[in-house]
Amino acid sequence: MKKMPLIFCWILFTACGNTPYPQGKILYENFCVSCHMSDGTGLKSLIPTLVKADYLLENPLKTACIIRYGLKDTIMVNGNIYTQEMAAIPVLSDFEIANIMNYIHSSWGNDMPFVTLAQVKEALDSCTIE
Repeated sequence: MKKMPLIFCWILFTACGNTPYPQGKILYENFCVSCHMSDGTGLKSLIPTLVKADYLLENPLKTACIIRYGLKDTIMVNGNIYTQEMAAIPVLSDFEIANIMNYIHSSWGNDMPFVTLAQVKEALDSCTIE
């Protein structure tokens, strides 16, 4: 019986793989991957990349607003202009948005700072819908 917790921990660890934010990955796969792709590269001239995206680096918390409320404005990412509207995902909680952001911030070679739930809540409270 004493081996059960060790086995459980091993299963839990291996099920998560090497992803530091497994919940964020699952949420990303359910809500974001159809446009931004599994490798974060987006869709050429229609959907911006999330891989080493200068927009994310310059506006790290604005991503929370874009996820929650969508984006109707033109956006420039890594020198490319995108005009495709991004749909809002209002069903996601603040916590889920933070998980997605932290997954994006640590995936595909991105090395962006961790965002806290408090930072996400503050960003969402001050969103201006475009």
